[in-house]
Amino acid sequence: MNFEWMLRSAKAGNEDAITAILLMYRPLLLKYAIIDGVLDEDLYQELSIILLKAIKLFKI
Repeated sequence: MNFEWMLRSAKAGNEDAITAILLMYRPLLLKYAIIDGVLDEDLYQELSIILLKAIKLFKI
């Protein structure tokens, strides 16, 4: 499944597509949620929420 199809499905509310995108971007979110070598779980959660909002707002 290509990314455009996955994004369209996620925008339509397909939970499997949303989960796939979250898993795809998980390493990047973790990278930016680590501060001074320690994972900031609250920051990781906020970054995940922002990604979910970005999925809904992204124009195709």
